Amino acid sequence: MVLLQLDPFLNELTSMFERSTKIGSVWVTLKRSSLQSNLQKTKQKTAGEGIEFRCLIRATDGKKTISTSVGAKDHMRFQASYATILKAHMIALKKRERKEKKKAVETDKKDAGVKKPRKV
Repeated sequence: MVLLQLDPFLNELTSMFERSTKIGSVWVTLKRSSLQSNLQKTKQKTAGEGIEFRCLIRATDGKKTISTSVGAKDHMRFQASYATILKAHMIALKKRERKEKKKAVETDKKDAGVKKPRKV
């Protein structure tokens, strides 16, 4: 596993998605981590220091595993870039046709609610 900076991680993640377009999958996991051992954490707690937690992100396609760590300052920029990459590579998913179903239900309700005029 390779710990990369944010931009190289996003570039490598993009290439993983491109390699697995036809066949394969990419697994991305996100986890809270301080990137310290338990001994270091207990020393900081006893000293009264606060522990800075980061988001550890790992991605694998089965052949190669990459990871990065995102701090609180960079999470908004990373979130936007990650969302863009996901949107660009989710072309295989079927789009929902919710609008047509919603229109059909509304017209059925209108037809059921309209009373027929009486002949006098």
